[in-house]
Amino acid sequence: MDDRYAILFEPVQIGPVTARNRFYQVPHCTGMGHLHPRADAGVREMKARGGWAVVSNQETEIHPSSDLSPFPEGRLWDARDIPALRLMTDGARKHGALSAVELVHNGYHAANLGSRMPAFAPSETSSHLLTPGQARGMDKTDIRNLRRWFRDAAVRARDAGFDIVYVYAGHRMTILQHFLLSDCNQRTDEYGGALENRTRLLREVLEDTREAIGDTCALALRFAVDEMMGADGMQAAEEGRAVVELLADLPDLWDVNVSDWSNDSATSRFAPNEGYQLPYTDFVKQVTGKPVVGVGRFTSADNMAAMVRKGRLDFIGAARPSIADPFLPNKIKEGRIDEIRECIGCNICVASDNTGVPIRCTQNPTMGEEWRRGWHPEQIAPKGDAEAALVVGGGPAGLECAMQLARRGYDVTLAEAREEWGGRVSREGALPGLGNWRRVMDYRLHDLQQRPNVQMFRGSALSADEVLGLEIPNVFVATGATWRRDGIGRHARRPIEQIGAMVVMTPDDIMTEIQPPPGRVLIYDDDQIYLAGVLADYLLAAGHAVSFVTPAPIVSPWTENTLEQTRIQRSLIENGADIHTNRALSSIGPQTCRIACTYSGRSEEVACTSVLLVTERTRNTTLFDALQVRGLETLQLIGDASQPALIADAVYSGHSAARAFQADAATIEAEFYRREIIDLMETPYAG
Repeated sequence: MDDRYAILFEPVQIGPVTARNRFYQVPHCTGMGHLHPRADAGVREMKARGGWAVVSNQETEIHPSSDLSPFPEGRLWDARDIPALRLMTDGARKHGALSAVELVHNGYHAANLGSRMPAFAPSETSSHLLTPGQARGMDKTDIRNLRRWFRDAAVRARDAGFDIVYVYAGHRMTILQHFLLSDCNQRTDEYGGALENRTRLLREVLEDTREAIGDTCALALRFAVDEMMGADGMQAAEEGRAVVELLADLPDLWDVNVSDWSNDSATSRFAPNEGYQLPYTDFVKQVTGKPVVGVGRFTSADNMAAMVRKGRLDFIGAARPSIADPFLPNKIKEGRIDEIRECIGCNICVASDNTGVPIRCTQNPTMGEEWRRGWHPEQIAPKGDAEAALVVGGGPAGLECAMQLARRGYDVTLAEAREEWGGRVSREGALPGLGNWRRVMDYRLHDLQQRPNVQMFRGSALSADEVLGLEIPNVFVATGATWRRDGIGRHARRPIEQIGAMVVMTPDDIMTEIQPPPGRVLIYDDDQIYLAGVLADYLLAAGHAVSFVTPAPIVSPWTENTLEQTRIQRSLIENGADIHTNRALSSIGPQTCRIACTYSGRSEEVACTSVLLVTERTRNTTLFDALQVRGLETLQLIGDASQPALIADAVYSGHSAARAFQADAATIEAEFYRREIIDLMETPYAG
């Protein structure tokens, strides 16, 4: 280990327990929770194996009145939840890590769609989520019950084997934070009004939790010091600091961040630098003598060590970087820094939770597959009987497939038609805000370039005859996809009528540096994911006038899942884009386009000098089709050439193909069907 990083591997005392180093995986959701406890435990155990000293679970509901259905978060409603959570604590302990549980009551953020219990809030209010029900203001009986639920859950957490028990007051998602915030809490009793009164319930729950867990577990407080709302919300320099001063030495550890979730987990598109939260959380170590953990998408070992050395943090907190590379601590310790898979800040992991599916990661295709498929991010089965493989296409799928085949021991030839590696990652990574995405390419290229069993060729567009001439019988085709120029997409299933000589472009044109002619560009987004919004920002910055047209009710609607949609639409508005939502492109004329309301059909014309169609992609399968009748032992289509989707899906496709090569087909099929089945045996409820 480099001596510069020795400080990161010092043990740190947290109340009655000791963390073996300063790497702390803060609580984060996995889309698994109480529905997939084995899979969830598999994610956490892999982090422990990778060297994280503390491994936390996700927000864990303490009572049915905090039911986050349909989202599968953690649950500790009663003693029946203990065995599932013990899977995690046993797994973490096996590898020398402490385990932490994040106890939560979500207040008016929980709609209780499953339990159908009334939602609670400090004062009467509408639900935080778009549901018909309102939350009722809590009376004193409700508060007494809430304190009891927290105490009971803390005891169950201790019995489940957790070393650290969290009290959670952040992200505008928790009742304890709701009591702190003046816009949520309009009470006039001892729990409302002055900040000290609004802090009363949090203090009481901390004291109750301490009493419940005794001296066997540490007590942590996760607190958002700033809401990033200016004077309209809690600010670190004012009430945020005051709360820390009021409670300074009550918890054994402070886990500090900013609210809401879109600020805490800001994407690299809008927060490109690591440590972006430190200007808000820096003060905490000046106020408390207890250890402090903070986050900010840390990936640089030098920056991590500097944060500790300068007294800004005691622990390097991470959610997303620990997802991208569960073995980040061990790689730093073992002097393998150049092998770290750095988080790209794309929030595909967040999108998984927001869509209620198991977690996935663009950089780490094994994330979420640890239990179901037995995948390890650093290990892969050795090669079978074959000696060599050819991968055609050096984009995300091809790079990942080639890298994993080489790791297995095959002689790999990788051919890319263009002069530059990376495919869509390289092209999209050159657009505004997406520079960190190039890490997908950089990590894999660096690995491949170190391997003597890999030959790499750029500027090599191969025909079927040329592939056969290489005499490599195992071929993986990753030739990508091309954006359509006819307008077919989600809304239009037939080509859009084009009348006259309008300049019609696609994202491929823009990303190969073909510029629109002077004048207004009409961007038609029938893809509705992220790319049209990025291209609009790019063209606006280049001085073009932009009309943004989409059949969707908002700009880039899918990016609500990555917590970016508000920022994207705000950016376009502030930069002067002319936005037309709920409008479909009906025809393209020589100087104008006709757009129609998706509800009424009423149409209008928009003047423009060019049209940029961001609609749908066509798979590039010409080479694959030509090879299908040529008698190869293995021929497989991967990545966007198989199914155009996200970069994360392309990487996963390449990884999965490499693992499955020469593996037992029945075993591979069984992996897809390994599920966690609910036990239907009747078990009496013991209370």
